[in-house]
Amino acid sequence: MNEESLYIHQLRSGDSRSFECLYTIWSGKLYNFVMRISKGDSYLAEDIVQSTFVKVWENRQLLDPDKSFGSYLCTVAKNQLVNIYQHRMLEYLYQEKVKTSEPTENTTEKEVDYHLLEEYIDSLIDQLPPARREIFVLSRRNMLTNKEIAEKLNLSENTVESQLTKAISFMRSKINKHYSLSVSLLLYLLID
Repeated sequence: MNEESLYIHQLRSGDSRSFECLYTIWSGKLYNFVMRISKGDSYLAEDIVQSTFVKVWENRQLLDPDKSFGSYLCTVAKNQLVNIYQHRMLEYLYQEKVKTSEPTENTTEKEVDYHLLEEYIDSLIDQLPPARREIFVLSRRNMLTNKEIAEKLNLSENTVESQLTKAISFMRSKINKHYSLSVSLLLYLLID
């Protein structure tokens, strides 16, 4: 067993010193990786490195000492970056929608509209069957990979994939029925 695998094995048991060692070994490398894929956004890179290691600590029992820890870190960081970009795009599209709406609308109304939209998404999530909802939330809100979800819920990765596909299909159909194309596009970014 190499040193990194030993640290991961000990980390799974809650050893904070092993966590610190892994952080020391990997934080700089991960920072450089995120800097490359974020086109040099140092603030974002620092934030993602920190949140990635928080996620490592929170999900330490799911870590596999026999698999590449570096690949795991990069996957988690990349998923977080994608989520941040999707959120930024959602905000941008919403702001563009606000700019093109009637000038008589006041800011409070716009904020209420945005919050109603968020509440609608939450209500759709609540309509999902309990197991499907849990998988969707773990994937889209907690940013776990399909493999992590499968391990956490003791399911196959195919089951997780199938349930996510069904959840997204359900949400898209409801959104398309009730909202215009621009809002559907906005929500597509949020749920995909």
